[in-house]
Amino acid sequence: MSTFRSFTDNGLRVVGSDKDLLRRLARTKAVLFDWDGVFNDGFKDAEGGSPFSEVGSMGVNLLRFALWLRNGSLPKAAIITGQHNPYSERFAQRERLHGVYMGFTNKPEAFDAFLKQHGLEADEVAFFFDDVLDLPVAARCGLRIMIGSPVTAWLVEQAIARSEADIVTANSGGENGLREATDAVIALLGNGAGVIEHRVKYSETYQRYLSERQAVKPEIVRNPR
Repeated sequence: MSTFRSFTDNGLRVVGSDKDLLRRLARTKAVLFDWDGVFNDGFKDAEGGSPFSEVGSMGVNLLRFALWLRNGSLPKAAIITGQHNPYSERFAQRERLHGVYMGFTNKPEAFDAFLKQHGLEADEVAFFFDDVLDLPVAARCGLRIMIGSPVTAWLVEQAIARSEADIVTANSGGENGLREATDAVIALLGNGAGVIEHRVKYSETYQRYLSERQAVKPEIVRNPR
């Protein structure tokens, strides 16, 4: 039975085999997120800000913990967004991400800076995204998770045809598709039961992870252009 059976029964799309995805995941040392349409429904306020869901926030934390358990070290984590968004900065500070790159409409520029900063190869990054501006980065990443939506169905097909999406969620960003995505990747890792058990018990293992996470000082990069 496929690793994703419980997800695909509810509409998740998986491109390629579990074996191929496991091969991609085995190299993953970092997680990278678009903001608008991933953490939320994509709508902005007058200042260009858009919020996040605590459901998605927990998913990001659990995924980082799952990768920490698998790799024995904290995965690098960052956000790339085209807007100067105070909510994304607040999230990065609260959750102790390694960075947030704001104001980058040419996202490969921010991606290259992220890779250089942390000594990463592009195929060591799992990227969570939702729209056309993200595709140049998705094309280079090792694992590409697209947040789906009925209104972007055509774009989803284009991304799949271009080999720029490996997993597509059934739920949109406004419907907590990010949590669907992070849970699916944890299921692929195969250590989800342990992740939940450690978090529920607030075990010494989880506290070691949390201590490492909280020691991170996020780098806030603002594109002046």
